Amino acid sequence: MQVKRIVANTHTPDPAKAQAFYGDLLGLELLMDMGFIQTYGSTQQMTVQISFAQEGGGGTPVPHLSIEVDDFEAAVAKFEEAQIPFEYGPITEPWGVRRFFVFDPFRNLVNIMQHA
Repeated sequence: MQVKRIVANTHTPDPAKAQAFYGDLLGLELLMDMGFIQTYGSTQQMTVQISFAQEGGGGTPVPHLSIEVDDFEAAVAKFEEAQIPFEYGPITEPWGVRRFFVFDPFRNLVNIMQHA
């Protein structure tokens, strides 16, 4: 058996609230909409990973999701323009990762990052 995909599921009374954060800010596509569930993603091939952590690195809380982007400065600018407050960062960590933490509309802590 081989794992083909991992899907993070987030409970919300209003799945449509995901569009502004995951669609508009992060550029993910709405891949499926069944009313009670919306799935955002990318047609780009991605690595299957799942992490288990005691802390988020540098003494930070463990984020619910980590999303790697190809243009960190553009991501910072988009979140600043949307007036979404940074909970941590933006920062370049000693281990070579540029990142910031924000809360999504469902109060999930999200790590937006790029390898330096």
